[in-house]
Amino acid sequence: MSLKKALLLKLLGLSLGAILSVSAYAADTAIEASADAVVPKESMFQAGRSYIARVSDRLADTVTGKSEELINRAMEVIGVRYRSDTELPQSGLDGSSFVGYVFKDKLGFLLPRKSTQMSRVGKPITREELQPGDLVFFNTMRLTFSHVGIYVGDNKFIHSPSKGTNVRVDDLGSLYWDKRFDGARRLDGSDNLNDSERQELLNEVKSLKRKSRSL
Repeated sequence: MSLKKALLLKLLGLSLGAILSVSAYAADTAIEASADAVVPKESMFQAGRSYIARVSDRLADTVTGKSEELINRAMEVIGVRYRSDTELPQSGLDGSSFVGYVFKDKLGFLLPRKSTQMSRVGKPITREELQPGDLVFFNTMRLTFSHVGIYVGDNKFIHSPSKGTNVRVDDLGSLYWDKRFDGARRLDGSDNLNDSERQELLNEVKSLKRKSRSL
């Protein structure tokens, strides 16, 4: 190889090395700048106001097109212990408060507190028509619609079963739940609540709005 050619190749190698070094430095600098950048976060105050405003917008609505995010939120609560008469996962959730919490927290839908009342919200559907996000009801205390869960697909539902257990997924086809299946409902914006039940929900909406104004 001629001396001239060797020198040209050496210079080319040095040039490429310099370009690669500069590119790598620029990329590293960009990454560091991105990591150091302070991303503004919504304050607790704003989050609280936003949450309450969202919840108090409506009583119950349709879950069409929103079932995936609803199920994802429900799955995040798996493992929370069963506890009666509470409304937040930190304290524990019973059957109906688990369902109410998921719908209220993720979609801002306000459902009645009791499973028997929930059984009058939306339209009744058959077991064969079940879709993720539908409510499924059971007779677990020798009382119609005494327990409720959320259908997640593949013949399974998520719920908070009973004292001493945690939120979990069960199979509708299992002997225990198959025997006690009481029906299903799909939220479509309708309900069969009586006047006092509807007024109770409206009072809760007003209370939530008052809280949002005081934040």
